[in-house]
Amino acid sequence: MTVQAFRGELLSVPRDPRDDPQAVRYEADGLLVVEHGVVIARGAYADLAERHAGVPITVVPGLIVPGFVDAHIHYPQLDRIAAHGEQLLDWLTRHIFPAEQAFASRAHADRVADAFLTELLRHGTTSALVFATVHEASVDALFEAALARQMRIVSGKVLMDLGPVDLADTPHSARAETEALIARWRGRGRLGYAVTPRFALTSSDAQLQVAGDLIAAHGDVLLHTHLAENRREIAAVAERFPDAADYLDVYDRFGLVGARSVFAHGVHLPDRSCARLAESSAGIAICPSSNLFLGSGLFDFAQADSFGLRTGLGTDIGAGTTFSLLHTAGLAYQVAQARGASLDPFRALHLATAGSAALLHIADRVGGLEPGQEADFVVLDDRATPLLARRTTGASLAERLFALQILGDDRAVRQTWVMGTCAWTRPDPIEASTGHGDLARRA
Repeated sequence: MTVQAFRGELLSVPRDPRDDPQAVRYEADGLLVVEHGVVIARGAYADLAERHAGVPITVVPGLIVPGFVDAHIHYPQLDRIAAHGEQLLDWLTRHIFPAEQAFASRAHADRVADAFLTELLRHGTTSALVFATVHEASVDALFEAALARQMRIVSGKVLMDLGPVDLADTPHSARAETEALIARWRGRGRLGYAVTPRFALTSSDAQLQVAGDLIAAHGDVLLHTHLAENRREIAAVAERFPDAADYLDVYDRFGLVGARSVFAHGVHLPDRSCARLAESSAGIAICPSSNLFLGSGLFDFAQADSFGLRTGLGTDIGAGTTFSLLHTAGLAYQVAQARGASLDPFRALHLATAGSAALLHIADRVGGLEPGQEADFVVLDDRATPLLARRTTGASLAERLFALQILGDDRAVRQTWVMGTCAWTRPDPIEASTGHGDLARRA
């Protein structure tokens, strides 16, 4: 079927409400017309129905929003989610580096990639910027699995020549393997590449320069790394780079700060860093679940907004404790509250969709359900639990959306659609209770 239409309640926030009071787009009875997986029309059903007479229409029960876009997540950490104890640096040593060593096995990487992408779809995430491991095959495994699902995934081999012995590469191998991966995967399906130094402490100066060289040589790739997440980490970076103005300046010295740079966290940023991020148009992936779980701190929304920083939302699995960007948006609200700010539910939805898409430089393709964009969308059920149903009955759109963010999780995702094809459907509650439901079935 090349042309199809979906009738239902449509909501998207393609622009940041911080900067545009008219950013919210909503049709209570809307029509989304899709051809070959791309939106060709969107608007009120009453306005579009006659123009598209004869097109098969699927009536969708629930709130249709763009597919969620995760701006920072680690697929190899899937099996270490909810690992007890430690803050960032000790947590990496105790839990994460041992888990990542297993990705020397391609078969292991294939199994985890499959489970990981299934979890994304189950939680309504259709696009993501993903950390792999230092192993070249870990990227191949993820990209092959994403290609089969037609998902929009951006990833790259981790660079860390100062990592543990079993996870350390070299500046030479980092360059060679990254170049090979870019050549192998560039232009295939909906995939993108990110040059991925883990963070400043795990790469030598020579390797950080290799990362800068790769960014300069390939204008279509992203830079994906961590920044100012934990105070002990920041102190260690300052000790290693005593001449740098701050943590961001370390990356800047190697040509790693630019419009295609995505820095995860940014919890503890001096004003100088914020000014430089704004000047360069680099972005921050905000990860409230991870920052709370590891005790890293609370992101300063007011500071970021005062500098007009580009921001998106990431789950940061496995320090993050949920794949649900819906729930992560609710945590972002609570973090903002704790710092004396407030996050509007429509802006939170923007951060989880078009805002994150902008960081990944794919906002022309996903995130807004606009004509010309790919038809990735999620059907949300604001009556998924008795408490949600009670809270949302008779409520305004803003109240319903906020309740979904605070009280919702994967249970609130009724369906996930990728390129106009249903990629995941929530099991029938009766089937699930009897054990006959298939949690990953695809329509």
